[in-house]
Amino acid sequence: MFGLGFPELIVILVIVIMIFGAGKLPEIGGAIGKGIKSFKRASQEPDDKKNPPPKDNPDKEKPV
Repeated sequence: MFGLGFPELIVILVIVIMIFGAGKLPEIGGAIGKGIKSFKRASQEPDDKKNPPPKDNPDKEKPV
């Protein structure tokens, strides 16, 4: 993928544990997971939901 092997991943994991602590890792993982899920949902949402067409105003007169 990025040229990362098992030893490199272990070093990164140790650094992350030293910075955030073991207690915060589940919270960080959950936040990252929610962010990815939200991004996927937003990218798969049809354009009609994002920008619905304007509704006709019944008070205005329609041209004949």
